[in-house]
Amino acid sequence: VNYNYYDSKALTKAALPFILQSIRQLIDLGVETQRAFCFGTGKNYAFLESLNAEHRFFGEIIPLEHPRYIMQYKSRFLPEYIDKYLAALGKSQGPEE
Repeated sequence: VNYNYYDSKALTKAALPFILQSIRQLIDLGVETQRAFCFGTGKNYAFLESLNAEHRFFGEIIPLEHPRYIMQYKSRFLPEYIDKYLAALGKSQGPEE
């Protein structure tokens, strides 16, 4: 059974210091912080949005459907999801020079 960090308040609380440390370490490496992509449009996205509202790690978090979800439940719509991913990634690159 799939069990995620946000499936229990106790697990979320236990994992939170590691999550915050990991995000800070990535930012310290110099990753782009204007936009971040989130795999998951439900609970994972809600958690990251809440975390970002408190800590202001990223200018914007863009939710994208998880690839497993797409392949398992929405594979007939794969071209639309590919277009959505490409549009989101294109947006992250800014205007062409």
